Amino acid sequence: MPEDGLKTDIMRARSVDLVIAEARSLIGDRLTTNESLRAQHSHGEDPQPPSTPDAVAFAETADEVAALLALCNRHSVPVVPFGAGTSLEGHVTPVRGGLSLDLSRMTRILDVHQPDMDCRVEPGVTRQLLNTHLRDQGLFFPVDPGSECTIGGMCATRASGTNAVRYGTIRENVLGLTVALADGRLIRTGGRVRKSSTGYDLTRLFIGSEGTLGVITEITLRLHGIPEAIAAAAAQFPTLAGAVESVIAVMQAGIPIARIELLDDVQMQASIAYSKLEGLAPLPTLFFELHGTPTAVAEQQATVEEIARSFGAESFAAAADAEARAISGKPATTPTGPRSRSSPAGAASPRTRSCPSPASRKPSSASRKTSPPPASPAPSWAMSATATSTPC
Repeated sequence: MPEDGLKTDIMRARSVDLVIAEARSLIGDRLTTNESLRAQHSHGEDPQPPSTPDAVAFAETADEVAALLALCNRHSVPVVPFGAGTSLEGHVTPVRGGLSLDLSRMTRILDVHQPDMDCRVEPGVTRQLLNTHLRDQGLFFPVDPGSECTIGGMCATRASGTNAVRYGTIRENVLGLTVALADGRLIRTGGRVRKSSTGYDLTRLFIGSEGTLGVITEITLRLHGIPEAIAAAAAQFPTLAGAVESVIAVMQAGIPIARIELLDDVQMQASIAYSKLEGLAPLPTLFFELHGTPTAVAEQQATVEEIARSFGAESFAAAADAEARAISGKPATTPTGPRSRSSPAGAASPRTRSCPSPASRKPSSASRKTSPPPASPAPSWAMSATATSTPC
């Protein structure tokens, strides 16, 4: 090894040792060099090769995060924030060693403002934990990437998910942040005010920055009311083009779809084999989910079916109860709460009906008022699009 390289390695080792010693004085045994814990923090769920950090620090407050960042900054030791380790982007891998800063213990829900439909949480809070906490207040957080990820990690990666078509991605649902910068300063961006043109939009700058600009220590989130009724449907098409055209037509018709997921024939074959799905063929398939009042959901379901059949859908089946929307006993991911009521029609069986020409995507106003079909036994196939498709 060249002499300059050897000197650099010796200086780096000394810096790491100093950081470990000082960090232990700050957070005690929550700073660890345990081999198994370091291995757990050496990678996310991406295909990149793992790289082991020199130490792992479990922070529990924003002040601890700021102090650890300032310490590492003084000694030029790399810091990599770590949440649940479920990301696919590769940003939690400490490619240059240093300190893995684990935020998974920062799990406090600090404030919930039910009338204003917003809340303030720490970065280690998961979507599932937050929705369980909010359920009794008739609110929920809709961004659903499809895994047990932390909200801090969702902000860092600009997560989206199957609900994005109606509720937006994490970017549209974050009102403000508290961020610890590399030198240990804590800054606050945004706020609870929904309409403001003051200053730079620093919140959007940190969303998706993957820990390169600072470490998020608090998030102010926009919440939504739990819908009174939820219905899900699956439409199967002989061609992929027919499914795609149906999506375009549904969006242009202004139907407030909560989810639309497309699986091609190969994905359907794999899903049918893995989840033992019944009533579905290995054909291009659209999965829909509709939120709203019982009457609105019934009208939207009828309109979506009419559009799908106008583009060649061979079957259209729907379900309104939570059990029928689940895959092989797995619960649907949309939360339920005190505002949920029984939905209008239990399920729509495939049927033939008069449809507009495929050349005219937008349905007539009369078609939107079509009465829902009589209830029929709920289908046994998967209705949770999150569980059958790759998370965004």
